[in-house]
Amino acid sequence: MLSVRLSGAAAIAAGALTLGLALPAMAQQKEIVVGVQCDRTGATQTVGVVFCPGNHDYVALINSRGGVEGRQIKAIEIDHEYKVPQGVESYERHKKEGAVSILLYGTPHTQALTAKMREDKIPGTSPGFGSAAGADGQRYPYLFPVAATYWSQAAAAVKFTKDKLGGNLKGKKIAYLFYDNPAGKEPLVILEDLAKLEGFELRTFAVPAPGVEMGPQVLDIAQRFRADYVIAHLFGRSPSVSIKEFKRVGYPLSKVVSLVWGGAEADLAAAGGGAIAEGYNTIQFAGVGTDYQVHKDIAEMYKKQGKQPPKEMASTVYYNRGIFHMATHVEAIRNALKAKGANAQITGEDVKNGFEKIKGVTLGGLMPPMELTPTDHEGGGWVQIFTVKGGKLTKASDWFRAYPDVIKKHIEADAKKS
Repeated sequence: MLSVRLSGAAAIAAGALTLGLALPAMAQQKEIVVGVQCDRTGATQTVGVVFCPGNHDYVALINSRGGVEGRQIKAIEIDHEYKVPQGVESYERHKKEGAVSILLYGTPHTQALTAKMREDKIPGTSPGFGSAAGADGQRYPYLFPVAATYWSQAAAAVKFTKDKLGGNLKGKKIAYLFYDNPAGKEPLVILEDLAKLEGFELRTFAVPAPGVEMGPQVLDIAQRFRADYVIAHLFGRSPSVSIKEFKRVGYPLSKVVSLVWGGAEADLAAAGGGAIAEGYNTIQFAGVGTDYQVHKDIAEMYKKQGKQPPKEMASTVYYNRGIFHMATHVEAIRNALKAKGANAQITGEDVKNGFEKIKGVTLGGLMPPMELTPTDHEGGGWVQIFTVKGGKLTKASDWFRAYPDVIKKHIEADAKKS
C-alpha cells in the first residue's frame, strides 16, 4: 500500500515537472501545515511571548519523535499584533500556504473569521475566548472553542463561589467586575440566569478601557455593596490592578475568583508578586505548573540539542496553554490521517472531522478530559481552580464543569436568534 502511494506521488511530481507546475503542493504532502496566529507584539503581547513558544515546542517535540503518523508538522506563525485586519490577513496567508487548520487568537479575530473558515472548510480553534455559542458544532461546523467558553467559565465561577459559601447562594451578594467590551459582557446572560436559579443578588461593575482605573468600582464592591464574593473577568493590565485595589481597600482576595485571562504568573508579578496576591483564585482551562510529563519530554529534547529548557516554560499558565492549543491540532491531524491513511493528502475538512473525534487525550492531566463531537465543539466546558498559596498558583480543584443544562439552554436560544 505504501509503495503504491509513493509511486503515485512520484508520478504526480513527474507530471508537475512536465507541465511546468510548481512543486509546493508536493512539499505540503510531506509536511502538514498548521497556521498559528500570534500576538508577540501589540496590546496583549504579554500572552503571546509565552503562549506561542509553547505552540512551537510541542510541535518540535512531536516532530522529533517522527511526527504524526510519520508526517512532520509545519507550524507557520504570523504575529497579528492583536489587530483584526492583520488577523484576517494572516488567515489568508495561512490558507495560501496550504494550512489545514488555524490556531486562532483573539475574540474579535475569531468573530471576523468564523464565516470565512466555514466557506473555506478550514477549522480553527479558540480556547478560552471567542463566542460561547460556537460550541454548537452543527451551527458552527469549522469553529472549535475547545476547553471552556466564557459561558462555561462563568458557570464554573458560580459553582466555585457556591462551594466556598457553604453550598447555598440564597440571599448572598455576588459582584461581577468586568472589562467593558463584548468579551467582558458575554458571561452576563449566564450570571443573570444563575442569579435567579440560585437566589443570589448580582450586581455588575464595568471597567472601561484601558482597564487601569477601577478604584471606585472596587470601593463600591467592598464597602457599599459589601459583596460576599467577586467574579472578575479582566484582561491585559486590569487583573493586576484589581488585585492591588482589592488589597488596598482590605477586601480578602480569597473571595475573588477570576476567569481565565486574569490568572497568569505575569498578573501576579505585575500586582507586586505572589505574596501580594495570596488567596486569589483563578480559573484555568489547562494545567498550571511544570509537573507534567510533557515538560520533562520538552526539556529532554532541548538537552539532546545541548540547550537549556526555554525560559518561557517558567511562565506556566500561558506556556501550558500554548502546548494545549497545539496538542488539539496534532490530535485532530492524527485522527484525520488514521481515517484517510498515513500518506494521504488531508484537507481542512478531514481535520475538522478529526477534531470531532478527540477524546481521552489529557497529556498526563495538563489537558481537561474533554470529548469533542460533531455537536459539541467545546468538549464539555471543563476547568480547574488554582489558588495563590505561598506566593504560587496551587491546584485547588480537580477538573469540573458546572450547570451544563443552563449552558445548553443558552446555546439553543442563541441558535434561534439567527
